Amino acid sequence: MNLSQILEYNAMKKLSECTNEEIYFAILKTIKKLSEEKVNISKSKKKLYYISAEFLIGKLLSNNLINLGIYDKVKKILLDNGKSLSKIEEIEIEPSLGNGGLGRLAACFLDSISTLGIPGDGIGLNYHFGLFKQIFKNNLQIEEKNEWIHSIGWLNKTDITYDIKFNGFKLTSRMYDINIIGYNNITNKLHLFDVETVNEDIVKHGIDFNKKDIKENLTLFLYPDDSDVEGRLLRIYQQYFMVSNAARYILDESIDRGSNLYDLYDYAVIQINDTHPTMIIPELIRLLVEKGLEIIDAIEVVSKTCAYTNHTILAEALETWPVDYIEKVAPQIMPIIKELDKIIKNKYKDESVYIIDENNIIHMANIDIHYSFSVNGVASLHTDILKNNELNNFYKIYPEKFNNKTNGITFRRWLMHCNPLLTNLIENLIGDGFKEDAEKLQDLIQYIDNKEVLNNILDVKRENKIQLKNYIRETQNIDLDENSIFDIQIKRLHEYKRQQMNALYIIYKYLKIKNGIIPKTPITVIFGAKAAPAYIIAKDIIHLILCLQELINNDNDVNKYLKVVMIENYNVTAAEKLIPACDVSEQISLASKEASGTGNMKFMLNGALTLGTEDGANVEIHNLVGDDNIFIFGEKSDKVIEIYKEGKYDPIDFYVKDKEIKEVVDFIVSDKLMEVGNQENLIRLYKEIIRKDWFMTLLDFKEYCRMKDKVFNEYEDREKWAKRMLINISKAGYFSSDRTIEQYNKDIWKLI
Repeated sequence: MNLSQILEYNAMKKLSECTNEEIYFAILKTIKKLSEEKVNISKSKKKLYYISAEFLIGKLLSNNLINLGIYDKVKKILLDNGKSLSKIEEIEIEPSLGNGGLGRLAACFLDSISTLGIPGDGIGLNYHFGLFKQIFKNNLQIEEKNEWIHSIGWLNKTDITYDIKFNGFKLTSRMYDINIIGYNNITNKLHLFDVETVNEDIVKHGIDFNKKDIKENLTLFLYPDDSDVEGRLLRIYQQYFMVSNAARYILDESIDRGSNLYDLYDYAVIQINDTHPTMIIPELIRLLVEKGLEIIDAIEVVSKTCAYTNHTILAEALETWPVDYIEKVAPQIMPIIKELDKIIKNKYKDESVYIIDENNIIHMANIDIHYSFSVNGVASLHTDILKNNELNNFYKIYPEKFNNKTNGITFRRWLMHCNPLLTNLIENLIGDGFKEDAEKLQDLIQYIDNKEVLNNILDVKRENKIQLKNYIRETQNIDLDENSIFDIQIKRLHEYKRQQMNALYIIYKYLKIKNGIIPKTPITVIFGAKAAPAYIIAKDIIHLILCLQELINNDNDVNKYLKVVMIENYNVTAAEKLIPACDVSEQISLASKEASGTGNMKFMLNGALTLGTEDGANVEIHNLVGDDNIFIFGEKSDKVIEIYKEGKYDPIDFYVKDKEIKEVVDFIVSDKLMEVGNQENLIRLYKEIIRKDWFMTLLDFKEYCRMKDKVFNEYEDREKWAKRMLINISKAGYFSSDRTIEQYNKDIWKLI
């Protein structure tokens, strides 16, 4: 049968007579069947297992059609039958399996692993409600459950189950698979473990539920609220459940391929994605001892099997758990952890490298570093900071373990899928080789002085802005001006990412406009972010942004020149609309605090110019595009690290000594904002900024304002701006996740 016949067979009637829902399910069934035909049946002895708490995979329909090479065919077949693929795409519900950059990176990596033909699967948990669905009410973030699992979808139920023992009870797991289709290559799997006793009905209001009933709540939410003991224990239950299932599955598969367990590292390599899966190390050791290995042999085997990716510089993100918490959840691994700690304490006198500290706190990253064979950072600056500062004590012990693997993104989703207009333009200019070798985008540079091409790039951007305008009007009933500058900051809400600094700039600009200083081109500032439910200050920052949105967008003296939009329930689907439309990419974290970032890469690829600090992968973007094609501001990382060490930053100094800063910050608690906002939230944020400001917003604020004004002024030279766009697009090839995965494979995994 041809493709049209296959679709009609799966729909069970003529396509022209089908509803969009019927066509969606027909395409889904077709993709599943075609992807199964490409499932990796490699005879490779060794296999990768990528373990992560998050996989933010986004909608899969179009991405899978692209990777199977049938997107254009399906689009034409539907068009011939009076149907629109874009309308059918809207039916799909986005899987809620991740939060931010960590999970999106994991998704890109799985795509590239399959695309490169590497035998490797992802392992995680099947969260029923994911993080949460974000809604705005009274200018506040409200959390609701995010239902995404339905009887017909991408999840495939398997026959694989395990009995997982906790303290005093056990739960039977069930493994579900999602096919990960490579671009013109094999299909690997994302294995997601679940319990069939989970009860969605216990979530009554918002995201509140009984945290003590583990058999009913274990896989309900990603990162359950950990502001109380029950929440923290639930996180440990989740993590142990994930790694205990993973360990059993890895051992079973390795034995099936011929391992005698003493040689496990010849059959499996386990990549630990951040500290959430750390307990895979003691659990694997425990299971190997259970199967007959001496503990010293088991430790050696596991240390040669596991590799660790560090994703953070923030100390609070390096997980720690009290010993008694682990004993309450999974007491069986505590003797192993204590033995691992004893070995280290017998070797080293430096208490900072101990696994269990003097307060009986377990440092998960320390387990990863001591008992894995590779420790990698995710951007050149990040890795340097780890080696020279944050993990210098470990680097001195294990210099051979440390390496850098700069993050990457999959161009299939973040160019071909989300920006077909730009993709078509590029293909017409340089052919389609860039789809498999992103470095070929450099061929675009030959058009740097071609005015027709430059105008075409600007036309593509404008059309994408119109599409975003329509999307925001439909979803949030806010009308945008496509002729304005789209300044966008989309990422998890955290103080170190400094959305609060962007909000202060909005106040600064609002006050300027009120005083008659009008921007040459109107400005639209767009945010997208979720704040963790227990992260009070982050939620206060969202409140400030929403208050500014209401105030400014309803002020007829200002809204012709400045608008503010906060995207509700920001997710991958929204990002796919926002990124192609962006003019200015906000990457303004405090230097030394962002490990890498991948949004910066996606924006660059789609022709946005970066306004950012010399932080994370911004450093590498800067090196690639040169000084003239990026806008860098702010204190450098070495200076920031020095300020922290000396403890000499006090925001009140900036607030008192600079009238403009004081005026802007005071506006947070002004009568105008109080009219649309909540006094408690605004006053708390105001005090936080002038008394603590841990991520030094006020230190960089004036330079940020000057540089941002410069960006908006330089936007006026449209030809020069288009040249800068072209240079950014042409240099983005380095940030392909295919390149990143090739480096992981060459230096760490050594597969195929």
